[in-house]
Amino acid sequence: MDEVMADLVSELLKRYNERFEDSIQPDQLVTHKLQDLRPHHTKEIYEILQEPGFFRGLAVMENAVEVMKELDEHYELFIATAAMEVPTCFNEKYEWLREHFPFLTPQNFVFCGDKSIIHADYLVDDHVSKLEGFTGEGILYTAFHNHGEDRFTRVDHWKDIRNFFLPVHANT
Repeated sequence: MDEVMADLVSELLKRYNERFEDSIQPDQLVTHKLQDLRPHHTKEIYEILQEPGFFRGLAVMENAVEVMKELDEHYELFIATAAMEVPTCFNEKYEWLREHFPFLTPQNFVFCGDKSIIHADYLVDDHVSKLEGFTGEGILYTAFHNHGEDRFTRVDHWKDIRNFFLPVHANT
């Protein structure tokens, strides 16, 4: 969900930069996490993720809603999110999904820690570690932290996802 459907990094950087009067830009995070660049603020960065409203207010990734609607007409979709990393996010992620993806059934929302429990044909994720234990085909959604990774099919944006799963719509 995060960094595939929801733009977590932009909100985290906005809040971090405001709080610490810093000016870190997304391109500075290529191959690094914010905690790597500012290790002295690791605790505070985690606290930002736990602030009320953080996950509820995330922006939707461009074209995600439209493509998910199209995919929902052809596939049974599940949303798997590693919610155990920030346990305070459950309700906010659920509410966010219901608001932005009301056509999806909540029974297909999977809040988990280890995504290897997911038994499906495909998993689109931005974290290589989540794809490594997956038994179906892993599809890597490009994010700042996975540049240079080439073990999985890569998609750069939601139009690539559409073209992968609905090739008849390629180049639209």
